Amino acid sequence: MAAIRSADPAPPIAVLRQRADFLRAASARRKGMPGFLLQARERRSDEPVGPELIRIGFTCSKKLGNAVARNRAKRRLREIARAVLPEAGRPGWDYVLVGRPETTATRDFAELKADLAAALAVIHDLPITPPRPRKPRGKK
Repeated sequence: MAAIRSADPAPPIAVLRQRADFLRAASARRKGMPGFLLQARERRSDEPVGPELIRIGFTCSKKLGNAVARNRAKRRLREIARAVLPEAGRPGWDYVLVGRPETTATRDFAELKADLAAALAVIHDLPITPPRPRKPRGKK
């Protein structure tokens, strides 16, 4: 019996490693959820990264706890991303998941997955707004 394959395979997913990529995602769209903060941006067409690629980054600050707690939170974030991004993520986008204390402590795994799917839906429905111009600093 042959395995049934879908006509539309899941887009490839890569992990963000460069600090500049994290900063670019942080300056775009955000959606806070109880277990994490989702930051996302749509890549420009002139960037060298392939347009069919979904990229994801994970980060947890020391506010979350010791190294054991931070690593556990990142493992949980990686798993929800692995489960949700192939269906709900969009190719050509960068996503960063920032862990919160609820990621490791009290949040159920199924709730985290539902939160990520909801956050992605909100992020993708938001209109693209140009960055606000900064006010010039005056000398004191």
